[in-house]
Amino acid sequence: MTDAATSPGASDAETLAPLAADPAAGTDAGGSTAGALAAAELALAENQQGRPFWARLDNPFTVGLLLTLGGLVALLLGIALANISTILVYIGLAAFAALGLDPVIKWLGKHGVKRGWAIAIIFLSFAIIAAGLLWLVVPTLVTQIGQFISGIPTMVSNFEKSDFYGWLEGIFGPGLTTLVNDVETFLTDPGNIATISGGLLKVGAGIATAISGALIVVVLTLYFVASLPAIKDSLMQFAPARRRPGVRAMTDQITDSVGGYLMGMVVLAFFNSVVATILHAVLQLPYPLLMGVLAFSITIIPLIGPVLYWITATVIALFTSPVAALIFAICYLIYIQIEAYVLTPKVMNRAIEIPGSLVVIGALIGGTLLGFIGALIAIPVTASILLIIKQVFFKKQDAKV
Repeated sequence: MTDAATSPGASDAETLAPLAADPAAGTDAGGSTAGALAAAELALAENQQGRPFWARLDNPFTVGLLLTLGGLVALLLGIALANISTILVYIGLAAFAALGLDPVIKWLGKHGVKRGWAIAIIFLSFAIIAAGLLWLVVPTLVTQIGQFISGIPTMVSNFEKSDFYGWLEGIFGPGLTTLVNDVETFLTDPGNIATISGGLLKVGAGIATAISGALIVVVLTLYFVASLPAIKDSLMQFAPARRRPGVRAMTDQITDSVGGYLMGMVVLAFFNSVVATILHAVLQLPYPLLMGVLAFSITIIPLIGPVLYWITATVIALFTSPVAALIFAICYLIYIQIEAYVLTPKVMNRAIEIPGSLVVIGALIGGTLLGFIGALIAIPVTASILLIIKQVFFKKQDAKV
Protein backbone atom coordinates (compact mmCIF):
# COMPACT_ATOMS: atom_id res chain seq x y z
CA MET A 1 0.00 0.00 0.00
CA THR A 2 1.54 3.31 -1.11
CA ASP A 3 1.51 6.76 0.57
CA ALA A 4 -1.12 9.26 -0.54
CA ALA A 5 1.57 11.84 -1.35
CA THR A 6 3.03 9.46 -3.91
CA SER A 7 -0.14 8.02 -5.28
CA PRO A 8 -0.37 7.65 -9.03
CA GLY A 9 -3.13 10.23 -9.26
CA ALA A 10 -1.21 12.96 -7.41
CA SER A 11 0.17 15.88 -9.41
CA ASP A 12 3.61 17.52 -8.96
CA ALA A 13 1.99 20.57 -7.32
CA GLU A 14 0.24 18.34 -4.82
CA THR A 15 3.46 16.46 -4.14
CA LEU A 16 5.36 19.74 -3.36
CA ALA A 17 2.48 21.30 -1.38
CA PRO A 18 3.06 21.64 2.39
CA LEU A 19 1.13 19.41 4.74
CA ALA A 20 0.10 22.30 7.03
CA ALA A 21 -2.53 24.42 5.31
CA ASP A 22 -2.96 28.16 5.78
CA PRO A 23 -5.98 28.89 7.97
CA ALA A 24 -7.32 31.32 5.42
CA ALA A 25 -6.63 29.01 2.51
CA GLY A 26 -9.56 28.20 0.33
CA THR A 27 -11.31 31.48 1.12
CA ASP A 28 -11.54 34.61 -1.07
CA ALA A 29 -10.35 36.81 1.76
CA GLY A 30 -7.11 34.95 2.11
CA GLY A 31 -6.23 35.17 -1.58
CA SER A 32 -7.05 38.88 -1.84
CA THR A 33 -5.05 39.76 1.29
CA ALA A 34 -1.94 37.98 0.08
CA GLY A 35 -2.17 39.61 -3.32
CA ALA A 36 -2.68 43.06 -1.81
CA LEU A 37 0.36 42.68 0.45
CA ALA A 38 2.54 41.54 -2.44
CA ALA A 39 1.39 44.44 -4.64
CA ALA A 40 1.97 46.96 -1.82
CA GLU A 41 5.49 45.68 -1.19
CA LEU A 42 6.28 45.82 -4.92
CA ALA A 43 4.89 49.37 -5.28
CA LEU A 44 6.83 50.55 -2.20
CA ALA A 45 10.07 49.11 -3.54
CA GLU A 46 9.57 50.73 -6.93
CA ASN A 47 8.60 54.05 -5.35
CA GLN A 48 11.67 54.05 -3.12
CA GLN A 49 13.91 53.32 -6.07
CA GLY A 50 12.36 56.00 -8.29
CA ARG A 51 12.11 58.88 -5.78
CA PRO A 52 15.02 61.11 -4.70
CA PHE A 53 16.57 60.80 -1.25
CA TRP A 54 14.79 63.72 0.39
CA ALA A 55 11.39 62.44 -0.83
CA ARG A 56 11.96 59.02 0.78
CA LEU A 57 12.49 60.43 4.26
CA ASP A 58 9.74 59.32 6.60
CA ASN A 59 10.71 61.56 9.55
CA PRO A 60 9.25 65.11 9.27
CA PHE A 61 11.83 66.43 11.75
CA THR A 62 14.69 65.27 9.53
CA VAL A 63 13.11 66.83 6.46
CA GLY A 64 12.61 70.15 8.26
CA LEU A 65 16.16 70.11 9.58
CA LEU A 66 17.65 69.48 6.17
CA LEU A 67 15.52 72.22 4.57
CA THR A 68 16.52 74.67 7.30
CA LEU A 69 20.22 73.86 6.91
CA GLY A 70 19.89 74.29 3.14
CA GLY A 71 18.27 77.69 3.62
CA LEU A 72 21.01 78.78 6.04
CA VAL A 73 23.73 77.68 3.62
CA ALA A 74 22.07 79.61 0.79
CA LEU A 75 21.79 82.69 3.02
CA LEU A 76 25.45 82.48 4.01
CA LEU A 77 26.48 82.13 0.37
CA GLY A 78 24.41 85.20 -0.51
CA ILE A 79 26.04 87.23 2.29
CA ALA A 80 29.50 86.06 1.19
CA LEU A 81 28.84 87.02 -2.44
CA ALA A 82 27.55 90.43 -1.33
CA ASN A 83 30.70 91.04 0.71
CA ILE A 84 33.05 90.12 -2.13
CA SER A 85 30.98 91.75 -4.88
CA THR A 86 33.62 94.47 -5.40
CA ILE A 87 36.34 91.86 -5.86
CA LEU A 88 34.16 89.95 -8.30
CA VAL A 89 33.65 93.15 -10.29
CA TYR A 90 37.42 93.70 -10.41
CA ILE A 91 37.94 90.13 -11.60
CA GLY A 92 35.23 90.49 -14.24
CA LEU A 93 36.67 93.76 -15.55
CA ALA A 94 40.18 92.29 -15.69
CA ALA A 95 38.91 89.19 -17.51
CA PHE A 96 37.07 91.27 -20.10
CA ALA A 97 40.07 93.56 -20.52
CA ALA A 98 42.30 90.51 -21.08
CA LEU A 99 39.89 89.16 -23.70
CA GLY A 100 39.86 92.58 -25.36
CA LEU A 101 43.65 92.70 -25.56
CA ASP A 102 43.97 89.11 -26.78
CA PRO A 103 43.16 89.93 -30.45
CA VAL A 104 45.94 92.54 -30.48
CA ILE A 105 48.38 90.04 -28.99
CA LYS A 106 47.40 87.45 -31.60
CA TRP A 107 47.84 90.03 -34.36
CA LEU A 108 51.34 90.82 -33.11
CA GLY A 109 52.02 87.07 -32.86
CA LYS A 110 51.15 86.65 -36.53
CA HIS A 111 53.85 89.23 -37.32
CA GLY A 112 56.55 87.31 -35.48
CA VAL A 113 56.28 88.88 -32.01
CA LYS A 114 56.31 86.41 -29.13
CA ARG A 115 53.46 86.57 -26.64
CA GLY A 116 55.61 87.85 -23.78
CA TRP A 117 57.05 90.67 -25.89
CA ALA A 118 53.61 91.49 -27.28
CA ILE A 119 52.22 91.87 -23.76
CA ALA A 120 55.18 94.07 -22.81
CA ILE A 121 54.70 96.26 -25.90
CA ILE A 122 50.97 96.70 -25.26
CA PHE A 123 51.30 97.59 -21.59
CA LEU A 124 54.24 99.90 -22.27
CA SER A 125 52.19 101.66 -24.94
CA PHE A 126 49.32 102.09 -22.51
CA ALA A 127 51.69 103.43 -19.87
CA ILE A 128 53.05 106.02 -22.33
CA ILE A 129 49.52 107.03 -23.36
CA ALA A 130 48.45 107.33 -19.71
CA ALA A 131 51.51 109.46 -18.89
CA GLY A 132 50.79 111.68 -21.89
CA LEU A 133 47.19 112.13 -20.80
CA LEU A 134 48.25 112.99 -17.27
CA TRP A 135 50.79 115.53 -18.55
CA LEU A 136 48.83 117.15 -21.38
CA VAL A 137 45.13 116.48 -20.97
CA VAL A 138 44.47 116.30 -17.22
CA PRO A 139 45.58 119.88 -16.34
CA THR A 140 43.48 121.29 -19.18
CA LEU A 141 40.61 119.03 -18.22
CA VAL A 142 40.73 120.14 -14.57
CA THR A 143 40.81 123.79 -15.70
CA GLN A 144 37.80 123.29 -17.95
CA ILE A 145 35.88 121.54 -15.16
CA GLY A 146 36.57 124.50 -12.88
CA GLN A 147 35.54 126.94 -15.60
CA PHE A 148 32.36 124.95 -16.20
CA ILE A 149 31.36 125.09 -12.52
CA SER A 150 32.25 128.79 -12.12
CA GLY A 151 30.59 129.68 -15.44
CA ILE A 152 27.20 128.18 -14.56
CA PRO A 153 25.67 131.59 -13.60
CA THR A 154 26.84 133.17 -16.88
CA MET A 155 25.52 130.24 -18.90
CA VAL A 156 22.15 130.45 -17.16
CA SER A 157 22.00 134.22 -17.66
CA ASN A 158 22.74 133.92 -21.37
CA PHE A 159 20.18 131.15 -21.67
CA GLU A 160 17.49 133.34 -20.06
CA LYS A 161 18.20 136.09 -22.61
CA SER A 162 17.85 133.78 -25.61
CA ASP A 163 14.80 133.54 -27.86
CA PHE A 164 14.54 129.84 -27.13
CA TYR A 165 14.08 130.58 -23.42
CA GLY A 166 11.38 133.14 -24.25
CA TRP A 167 9.57 130.47 -26.26
CA LEU A 168 9.80 128.01 -23.37
CA GLU A 169 8.59 130.65 -20.90
CA GLY A 170 5.58 131.31 -23.11
CA ILE A 171 4.69 127.61 -22.84
CA PHE A 172 5.45 126.90 -19.16
CA GLY A 173 4.79 130.36 -17.71
CA PRO A 174 6.78 132.41 -15.16
CA GLY A 175 7.38 129.35 -13.02
CA LEU A 176 10.18 128.37 -15.41
CA THR A 177 12.28 131.35 -14.27
CA THR A 178 11.88 130.38 -10.63
CA LEU A 179 12.87 126.79 -11.41
CA VAL A 180 15.98 127.84 -13.35
CA ASN A 181 17.06 130.21 -10.57
CA ASP A 182 16.62 127.52 -7.94
CA VAL A 183 18.70 125.07 -9.97
CA GLU A 184 21.41 127.71 -10.45
CA THR A 185 21.50 128.50 -6.72
CA PHE A 186 21.73 124.82 -5.88
CA LEU A 187 24.54 124.05 -8.35
CA THR A 188 26.66 127.07 -7.42
CA ASP A 189 26.63 126.25 -3.72
CA PRO A 190 29.63 123.99 -2.91
CA GLY A 191 27.89 122.80 0.24
CA ASN A 192 25.10 121.22 -1.78
CA ILE A 193 27.56 119.42 -4.05
CA ALA A 194 29.37 118.10 -0.99
CA THR A 195 26.07 116.99 0.51
CA ILE A 196 25.14 115.10 -2.66
CA SER A 197 28.53 113.40 -2.71
CA GLY A 198 28.35 112.53 0.99
CA GLY A 199 30.93 115.03 2.15
CA LEU A 200 34.51 115.82 1.18
CA LEU A 201 35.88 112.93 3.23
CA LYS A 202 33.64 110.47 1.41
CA VAL A 203 34.59 112.00 -1.94
CA GLY A 204 38.28 111.59 -1.11
CA ALA A 205 37.73 108.01 0.01
CA GLY A 206 35.85 107.31 -3.21
CA ILE A 207 38.68 108.71 -5.31
CA ALA A 208 41.25 106.63 -3.40
CA THR A 209 39.09 103.52 -3.81
CA ALA A 210 38.75 104.16 -7.55
CA ILE A 211 42.51 104.58 -7.97
CA SER A 212 43.31 101.44 -5.98
CA GLY A 213 40.63 99.51 -7.88
CA ALA A 214 42.09 100.66 -11.19
CA LEU A 215 45.54 99.45 -10.13
CA ILE A 216 44.12 96.09 -9.04
CA VAL A 217 42.33 95.70 -12.38
CA VAL A 218 45.54 96.54 -14.27
CA VAL A 219 47.55 93.96 -12.31
CA LEU A 220 44.88 91.28 -12.72
CA THR A 221 44.63 92.07 -16.42
CA LEU A 222 48.36 91.56 -16.78
CA TYR A 223 48.15 88.16 -15.08
CA PHE A 224 45.09 87.10 -17.08
CA VAL A 225 46.63 88.14 -20.40
CA ALA A 226 49.85 86.30 -19.63
CA SER A 227 48.10 83.09 -18.53
CA LEU A 228 45.09 83.10 -20.87
CA PRO A 229 46.20 80.01 -22.87
CA ALA A 230 46.91 78.11 -19.64
CA ILE A 231 43.51 79.13 -18.24
CA LYS A 232 41.80 77.78 -21.36
CA ASP A 233 43.72 74.49 -21.08
CA SER A 234 42.74 74.15 -17.43
CA LEU A 235 39.08 74.76 -18.19
CA MET A 236 39.20 72.09 -20.88
CA GLN A 237 39.92 69.47 -18.19
CA PHE A 238 36.37 69.84 -16.86
CA ALA A 239 34.91 68.60 -20.15
CA PRO A 240 34.88 64.90 -21.10
CA ALA A 241 37.81 63.89 -23.29
CA ARG A 242 35.61 63.02 -26.27
CA ARG A 243 34.02 66.50 -26.21
CA ARG A 244 37.15 68.58 -25.63
CA PRO A 245 37.83 69.42 -29.29
CA GLY A 246 34.32 70.82 -29.73
CA VAL A 247 34.43 72.63 -26.39
CA ARG A 248 37.82 74.13 -27.25
CA ALA A 249 36.57 75.35 -30.62
CA MET A 250 33.50 76.94 -29.01
CA THR A 251 35.65 78.51 -26.26
CA ASP A 252 38.03 80.01 -28.81
CA GLN A 253 35.08 81.36 -30.77
CA ILE A 254 33.57 82.92 -27.65
CA THR A 255 36.83 84.52 -26.50
CA ASP A 256 37.61 85.82 -29.99
CA SER A 257 34.08 87.20 -30.31
CA VAL A 258 34.14 88.90 -26.89
CA GLY A 259 37.64 90.25 -27.52
CA GLY A 260 36.65 91.63 -30.89
CA TYR A 261 33.54 93.19 -29.40
CA LEU A 262 35.46 94.91 -26.60
CA MET A 263 38.11 96.26 -28.95
CA GLY A 264 35.36 97.43 -31.28
CA MET A 265 33.64 99.31 -28.44
CA VAL A 266 36.88 101.09 -27.55
CA VAL A 267 37.55 102.05 -31.18
CA LEU A 268 34.01 103.35 -31.73
CA ALA A 269 34.11 105.30 -28.46
CA PHE A 270 37.40 106.88 -29.56
CA PHE A 271 35.82 107.95 -32.86
CA ASN A 272 32.89 109.44 -30.95
CA SER A 273 35.19 111.41 -28.67
CA VAL A 274 37.19 112.78 -31.62
CA VAL A 275 34.04 113.84 -33.48
CA ALA A 276 32.56 115.44 -30.35
CA THR A 277 35.76 117.37 -29.61
CA ILE A 278 36.02 118.64 -33.20
CA LEU A 279 32.36 119.70 -33.31
CA HIS A 280 32.65 121.60 -30.03
CA ALA A 281 35.83 123.31 -31.20
CA VAL A 282 34.45 124.26 -34.63
CA LEU A 283 31.13 125.51 -33.27
CA GLN A 284 33.00 127.40 -30.53
CA LEU A 285 31.11 125.59 -27.81
CA PRO A 286 32.83 125.67 -24.41
CA TYR A 287 34.92 122.88 -22.93
CA PRO A 288 35.63 120.78 -26.05
CA LEU A 289 38.17 118.57 -24.30
CA LEU A 290 35.86 117.92 -21.36
CA MET A 291 33.03 117.01 -23.73
CA GLY A 292 35.36 114.71 -25.68
CA VAL A 293 36.25 112.79 -22.51
CA LEU A 294 32.56 112.65 -21.58
CA ALA A 295 31.78 111.32 -25.07
CA PHE A 296 34.33 108.51 -24.72
CA SER A 297 32.99 107.58 -21.26
CA ILE A 298 29.35 107.41 -22.39
CA THR A 299 29.62 106.09 -25.94
CA ILE A 300 31.68 103.09 -24.88
CA ILE A 301 28.23 101.56 -24.20
CA PRO A 302 27.11 100.35 -27.65
CA LEU A 303 23.89 101.53 -29.25
CA ILE A 304 22.68 103.39 -26.15
CA GLY A 305 25.80 105.44 -25.43
CA PRO A 306 25.85 107.64 -28.58
CA VAL A 307 22.16 108.52 -28.14
CA LEU A 308 22.68 109.39 -24.47
CA TYR A 309 25.65 111.59 -25.28
CA TRP A 310 23.76 113.24 -28.16
CA ILE A 311 20.98 114.26 -25.77
CA THR A 312 23.34 115.33 -22.97
CA ALA A 313 25.69 117.39 -25.16
CA THR A 314 22.79 119.06 -26.98
CA VAL A 315 21.15 120.13 -23.70
CA ILE A 316 24.46 121.51 -22.40
CA ALA A 317 25.05 123.38 -25.68
CA LEU A 318 21.60 125.01 -25.38
CA PHE A 319 22.87 127.07 -22.44
CA THR A 320 25.55 128.59 -24.68
CA SER A 321 23.88 129.04 -28.06
CA PRO A 322 20.62 127.49 -29.30
CA VAL A 323 21.78 127.82 -32.92
CA ALA A 324 25.09 126.10 -32.19
CA ALA A 325 23.21 123.44 -30.21
CA LEU A 326 20.91 122.80 -33.17
CA ILE A 327 23.86 122.51 -35.57
CA PHE A 328 25.65 120.18 -33.15
CA ALA A 329 22.55 118.02 -32.77
CA ILE A 330 22.14 117.67 -36.54
CA CYS A 331 25.83 116.95 -37.22
CA TYR A 332 26.20 114.45 -34.41
CA LEU A 333 22.97 112.71 -35.43
CA ILE A 334 24.40 112.32 -38.94
CA TYR A 335 27.57 110.83 -37.45
CA ILE A 336 25.50 108.38 -35.40
CA GLN A 337 23.89 107.13 -38.61
CA ILE A 338 27.29 106.83 -40.31
CA GLU A 339 28.62 104.92 -37.33
CA ALA A 340 25.63 102.58 -37.24
CA TYR A 341 25.65 101.67 -40.95
CA VAL A 342 29.32 102.11 -41.96
CA LEU A 343 31.76 102.01 -39.03
CA THR A 344 30.10 99.47 -36.76
CA PRO A 345 29.83 96.65 -39.37
CA LYS A 346 33.51 97.10 -40.29
CA VAL A 347 34.80 97.39 -36.73
CA MET A 348 32.61 94.58 -35.37
CA ASN A 349 33.23 92.14 -38.23
CA ARG A 350 34.86 89.63 -35.87
CA ALA A 351 32.24 89.87 -33.16
CA ILE A 352 28.95 88.01 -32.96
CA GLU A 353 25.94 89.93 -34.18
CA ILE A 354 23.49 90.85 -31.41
CA PRO A 355 19.95 92.08 -32.08
CA GLY A 356 19.44 95.68 -31.02
CA SER A 357 16.62 94.76 -28.64
CA LEU A 358 18.91 92.38 -26.73
CA VAL A 359 21.60 95.08 -26.56
CA VAL A 360 19.12 97.45 -24.90
CA ILE A 361 17.78 94.76 -22.54
CA GLY A 362 21.28 93.59 -21.61
CA ALA A 363 22.50 97.13 -20.96
CA LEU A 364 19.46 97.92 -18.81
CA ILE A 365 19.83 94.75 -16.74
CA GLY A 366 23.59 95.20 -16.34
CA GLY A 367 23.19 98.86 -15.43
CA THR A 368 20.53 98.04 -12.83
CA LEU A 369 22.66 95.34 -11.20
CA LEU A 370 26.16 96.87 -11.36
CA GLY A 371 25.73 100.43 -12.60
CA PHE A 372 27.91 101.75 -15.42
CA ILE A 373 30.28 98.78 -15.22
CA GLY A 374 27.36 96.38 -15.49
CA ALA A 375 26.04 98.15 -18.57
CA LEU A 376 29.51 97.95 -20.08
CA ILE A 377 30.08 94.23 -19.59
CA ALA A 378 26.47 93.17 -20.20
CA ILE A 379 26.90 93.29 -23.99
CA PRO A 380 29.81 90.80 -24.17
CA VAL A 381 28.00 88.54 -21.71
CA THR A 382 24.91 88.64 -23.92
CA ALA A 383 27.06 87.83 -26.94
CA SER A 384 28.58 84.83 -25.16
CA ILE A 385 25.18 83.50 -24.11
CA LEU A 386 23.85 83.84 -27.65
CA LEU A 387 26.85 82.03 -29.06
CA ILE A 388 26.48 79.16 -26.58
CA ILE A 389 22.77 78.86 -27.42
CA LYS A 390 23.54 78.77 -31.15
CA GLN A 391 26.37 76.27 -30.84
CA VAL A 392 24.83 73.91 -28.26
CA PHE A 393 21.08 74.21 -27.87
CA PHE A 394 20.13 74.93 -31.48
CA LYS A 395 22.33 72.09 -32.78
CA LYS A 396 20.68 69.65 -30.39
CA GLN A 397 17.25 70.80 -31.49
CA ASP A 398 18.20 70.53 -35.18
CA ALA A 399 19.37 66.96 -34.61
CA LYS A 400 15.93 65.94 -33.37
CA VAL A 401 14.14 64.87 -36.58
